[in-house]
Formats: sequence, C-alpha cells, structure tokens
Amino acid sequence: MTTVGSAALALYRDCEVVDMHVETFVWTRIFRYDLTAAHGPGLLRARWFGQADLPRLSEAGLSAVVLSIATNPARRPGARTSTLLANLDRLQRLTSTSQSTPISSATSGSTKRLTIHLAVQGANAFDRPDDVRLVPAGTLLRVTLMHLTDSFLGATSSPLGRSRGRGGLTATGRAMVEALDERRILVDLAHASRRTFFDALEVLDACSPARPPVVTHTGISAVHRSWRNLDDEQIRAIADRGGVIGIMYHRGFLGRPSWRVGAEAIVRHLEHTIAVGGEDVAALGSDWDGMIVTPRDMPTCLELPVLVENMLARGWPEPRIRRVLGTNALRVIAATRP
Repeated sequence: MTTVGSAALALYRDCEVVDMHVETFVWTRIFRYDLTAAHGPGLLRARWFGQADLPRLSEAGLSAVVLSIATNPARRPGARTSTLLANLDRLQRLTSTSQSTPISSATSGSTKRLTIHLAVQGANAFDRPDDVRLVPAGTLLRVTLMHLTDSFLGATSSPLGRSRGRGGLTATGRAMVEALDERRILVDLAHASRRTFFDALEVLDACSPARPPVVTHTGISAVHRSWRNLDDEQIRAIADRGGVIGIMYHRGFLGRPSWRVGAEAIVRHLEHTIAVGGEDVAALGSDWDGMIVTPRDMPTCLELPVLVENMLARGWPEPRIRRVLGTNALRVIAATRP
C-alpha cells in the first residue's frame, strides 16, 4: 500500500472531491445491499463489490457523488419507464437523509455535507424519448446514453453489442439526445461506440443552448488500448465543448498486468487527458461497485488520498490537483444546475 504523507493528506482534506459515476445502487436492487449503512470490503476484499456506501463516501470526504441507476436491457418494452420512475423514487428516499445530514469525516478531517446527484446508465431505461418529461425537472443530473448492449437508440462500444462497436446513433437516439438537452440533463457518452459518440455530439451542437457533453467513467486508449477507452480525437471533442472526462478505476481498463495496477495508473490516464485536452477536461469517475476490480493500493473510497500522493509524486501543481479532484466537475454541474 502507498503511504500517504502529511502534505498529500492536508491537500486532499482542503479540496472539493467529486465522483462523476458511482454504481453501488445496483446491489441494493439485486441483493438489498443497504446503501445507507457502512460496510467493509467483504470476503472478496473489494474486488467487484464492497467499494462504497453512503457513510464511507461521507467519511472519505467527498463533496459530491453522482449515483447511477443501471438499465436492465432485458426488461420488456412498455415497462421500462415505470420501473425507472420507481427506482428513482426509491433512490431519492434512500439518499434523502444523507443529503440533509452533515457527517463528520475522519478522512477529510472536517465536517462536510455530501451532495448526491442522480443519474441513469442506459437511456433505454425510457420506453421513448418523450418519457424523459415524466421525470420531475431537476431530478436527474445525467443520463448515460448507452451501456453494455446496443439498443433502439444506438450502438455501444462493447463487444457485447450486435454491431461490435461499429454502429451509430439511430433517429430515435437523436430524439433522445434532444429530449435530454431540453430538460437540462447532461448527456454522458461513456460506453458509446465511436460513431454514436460523434453522432450525439452533432445533435448537441445543433441544440441551443447545448449542455456540455461528458464522459463520466472511461480510460484512455493512448495509455492502455481497450474497446472501453477514448482516443485523442474524442478527448479533444469533449474539451472543445467545455465538458469533462472522468477516469475510472477498473484495472482492466487502466493497464496490464492487472495484478500490478495501482492508483498511479489512474494518474497516468489523467495526465494524458490533460496533455491532449487541457487541465479543465480531466475529472474522476470511479465506477465503484460497478463490477470493477480497483487498484491494488486503492481498493475502496476510503483510500482516495492515495491519488493525491501519486499526483504530488509526479510533480503535479496544486491548482491542477484541485481541478481534477473536483472543481472541473463542479463547473459542469453548475452549468446544468445553475
């Protein structure tokens, strides 16, 4: 494990820390995992599961997290929107206490209020684009257009998709992007095929005014080649439109061999993002509890200060660290929630 020095810990405690993508709610739905109770890393030592819950996210001193509701691609048409609305109501009730109660944070060394934003992963959670209007205004910060399968909206980057990552946005997908933008909901292009990615940006460019596009949880292909990761052209496309790219924490998308991947790999992906798109585009998007295997020296949210230790070790200046940890993400959130 990396030792966190006093300088790194002090800086971490003083920063806004924002995570653009946390997937823990899926375990509440499947196994009745109590999101509001503190858990340990479990028998699997935080592999795939046991990485986050609301008390630990607060203890880790995060300023804000975006909690996602993952779409079940097998759910029959006609029942998707009603199921999503029920899940949104359930998640809102679960998080209401955490949003209203300041929690003393052992990691942050101060009393912080954890702000929780809600999101959907897979816009095929809606039966049709018009159903976006059924979600009360201000409820959703973000919708990830695609997930791990192709849908009536477009193509995923995943090899699980029928198009093997080569398809683009459908006419219904274009209408969905327009509907999300109209409701001031960020369009997240994580998981989108390359063609779907640029098709969606074309639609957003035509919207007035367009929200900044985001990619909330991804890796970078120039650092580690993977179907899941973005290339340099995609980085520039998000940066040019004032959006952010959150680097995720799954070892398989960060580097090889997997057993050696530590938090330093996250910093290398962030560095390349900055080199291509500038310091305002890089952010954090862990994908905690999204069936990921986290870096060996940062298994859960409680070890987040390890990131700052690695940033300082690579010579990062303090203003850059502050931007990446939180202020870049907060800028985009503020543009959507003024």
